[in-house]
Amino acid sequence: MPAATDLTPFTDWLKGHATPLSHLDPAAPLDDLEPLRDILEGVRVVAVGEHSHFVSEFAAMRQRILRFLVERCGFTALAFEYGFCEAIPLDAWAHGEGADDNLSTLLATAVPIGLQEPARYIRRHNRTAAEPVRFAGIDIPAAGGSLLPALAPVADYLRHIDPETLPTLQSATTIAASFAGDSAAVAAPAWARLTTTEQDTLSALLARLLIRFRSLKPLYLSRGDRHSYDTALRCLEAACHGDHTFRAMAGLFAGDGLTADTSARDLYMAESLLWHLKRLEPTTRVVLMAHNAHIQKTPVAFDGQLTGIPMGQHLYHALGDSYFALGLTSVTGHTADMRRDETASFGFTVHDTPLEPPAPGSIEEAFARTGLAVAHLGQPRSKNLIGPDRIRLQGIYQQTPVIDAFDGILCTPASTTTDLENA
Repeated sequence: MPAATDLTPFTDWLKGHATPLSHLDPAAPLDDLEPLRDILEGVRVVAVGEHSHFVSEFAAMRQRILRFLVERCGFTALAFEYGFCEAIPLDAWAHGEGADDNLSTLLATAVPIGLQEPARYIRRHNRTAAEPVRFAGIDIPAAGGSLLPALAPVADYLRHIDPETLPTLQSATTIAASFAGDSAAVAAPAWARLTTTEQDTLSALLARLLIRFRSLKPLYLSRGDRHSYDTALRCLEAACHGDHTFRAMAGLFAGDGLTADTSARDLYMAESLLWHLKRLEPTTRVVLMAHNAHIQKTPVAFDGQLTGIPMGQHLYHALGDSYFALGLTSVTGHTADMRRDETASFGFTVHDTPLEPPAPGSIEEAFARTGLAVAHLGQPRSKNLIGPDRIRLQGIYQQTPVIDAFDGILCTPASTTTDLENA
């Protein structure tokens, strides 16, 4: 990583403009977040990130921000880094369907990245809300681990609309079932062990189904309704993007992948959010929760090498200033490093990793003396201040112009790894 630049002008600006926050407790009063109201005027999508999953302070702050945006600012949709197809029954649950404890069943195979408490909050809120909060998934199925959650609703649709296509879908499902897992860390290595014929046959079957789906749209609509068609098509597209992701991840693990090939997942997430926005009321405002590396507006790079085009870059191009990316990071403490282990749940283990002192030139170095605080980065951007050129990503740093990548940063003085066994 190149030598850091002098951040004194930016740090001086931050000392006078960062807004101190009073609470980490998700249930605490919300008054300290009121300065966000004016900052977010006219913003339709507020993306709330985190530099690592499985960090207690980030989960707490995301829940507080969700409460503030729903209860004080009128946001009525939560979009989450969670499968588009799997989210359909979860949205129904959030609107009161089934029992409270059904959530554990709905999320039984989901990577535990902090969805349970926001989902519970929405269900509680919706019991008395004049305008209920919608829940929307945006991701490929099973965090890139399986095509089955996407193919099952497509099969249900085709059974009524185009039953002669079912054998093709069943052939794709049989191959997909042979390597399905709960995350890409499990599925990608298993996919790599398929024969080349099986890999290519799966891709060809999915492409054939997708092209037929689009080509016969007038026929499909004559046999059913538009919403069902659009939803089934989006699920089929999830399967196609998931299939591409298996190939990309396998190449990444093997060390011979194409540059930024895993960006297909982020494109799907961006297009899914836009899909939901198109179908929501024009006045609906959305809270979007995903990793910092998904919500940022600049390419993801390490040591000057491009590794991905994030969802946030696509959304910023589509939505302009009505998209606001709020990154969450920490100065000291511990973070959750994920290390591949095919024998472990979800294909990785979570390691409680001490954070090194903030690197020179990092946003964490700039926040080192502010305490728990949030800063709007629009002003230093407009003043052409030279800002930090790196931000934490788990236990390492990602190189990016931070004031271009994010519209705001919320920094906690210390972070701790979530105790997943007792979560």
